Amino acid sequence: MYNFRVLAFTKLIEARAHARDNNAKAASAALAASESLLDQARDGAGEPAWIDFYHHTRLSADAGEVFRDLKNPKAALAWNAQAAAMPTGVLTRSVGMRLAIVGTAHLQAKDLDQCLELGNQAVDILARVQSSRAKDDVHDGLADCG
Repeated sequence: MYNFRVLAFTKLIEARAHARDNNAKAASAALAASESLLDQARDGAGEPAWIDFYHHTRLSADAGEVFRDLKNPKAALAWNAQAAAMPTGVLTRSVGMRLAIVGTAHLQAKDLDQCLELGNQAVDILARVQSSRAKDDVHDGLADCG
């Protein structure tokens, strides 16, 4: 039996790597594969417990990051709309990182007001957590401003 959720997560990681390498075609293909594999996953059906966090909402949030890295704010914001259901009180780091990513997408779309609003929210949230990845996302977003 396949661990579809685990395979889906590895395809997401692949999509993020391709996006960082500015390969839109490969990133989109890996993201589509991740979504397809995730559609095949069944909760509790042979999947290891550590992968329970990976679901469609998380896929959507990370797809926003993929398209932010590809400098495609329209796609990043569309994926973010699907991720909007992410709980705000449980995963503080994830919410803060998503706000930083979406804020950067707004900057890329030349919507400075929304960028600043989300950026300020991200900084407020992430000031309460210890995460080098979160700090890198905020730093990368600020670098895009300058």
